[in-house]
Amino acid sequence: MRWLTAIPVYNEAKSVRAVLAEVREHASDILVIDDGSTDDTAKLLDAEPGLHRIRHPRNRGYGAALSSAFDFARRGGYDVLVTMDCDGQHQPDRIPVLLEQIGDADIVSGSRYLRDFRTDTPAPTDRRFINATITRELNERYDLGITDAFCGFKAYNRRALDALRVTETGWGMPLQVWVQAAKAGLRIREIGVPRLYLDPSRAFGGVLNDPTERLAYYRSIIDAADRETLEPCCSESA
Repeated sequence: MRWLTAIPVYNEAKSVRAVLAEVREHASDILVIDDGSTDDTAKLLDAEPGLHRIRHPRNRGYGAALSSAFDFARRGGYDVLVTMDCDGQHQPDRIPVLLEQIGDADIVSGSRYLRDFRTDTPAPTDRRFINATITRELNERYDLGITDAFCGFKAYNRRALDALRVTETGWGMPLQVWVQAAKAGLRIREIGVPRLYLDPSRAFGGVLNDPTERLAYYRSIIDAADRETLEPCCSESA
């Protein structure tokens, strides 16, 4: 099995080298998508050997960074794409667990609410409420049976990579993925991952800092994805 670990970064100079050091213990094929960082992230990545790198000239958004990762994995003919964040929330030693479970699933997704870990930290009240609300609404509409709609720590097999068309550039990208996965009949499995909020005050930016606006935005992403006619994604290596 040939697999790629993709990490979107935006102004992560404080954490990127430490995270990469941990990831290298569990993955050898690593892609970093620098989504228009304006700090020293790019300079620090220059000192990291053996990485695949994509740089967006300007900040395009979390979903856009992962869309670039999907395209790279498809063109490269990878069997599995693992995605994780660079802010310290996701623990690289859980990568092997994702890979163990991908054998009979198309998407394996981390869940911060599937089980408790000793290292868990409390979720900010608004984020927990919105996650619970959106997760419940997705389950009611699509019978997904998931417990965490927003965790970015995932593994996608080739069937999922070819079925999904990531066009949402912002934070709502995971919701577009869930709707498309349901419509494509993809097999989904969750694994428990620690709930680590290292910077609970970290902002989403703009109007999304308002929880009411954020919830409305997430619902609009679900509705838009539901209206889409899903067609298989094409790739050069298919």
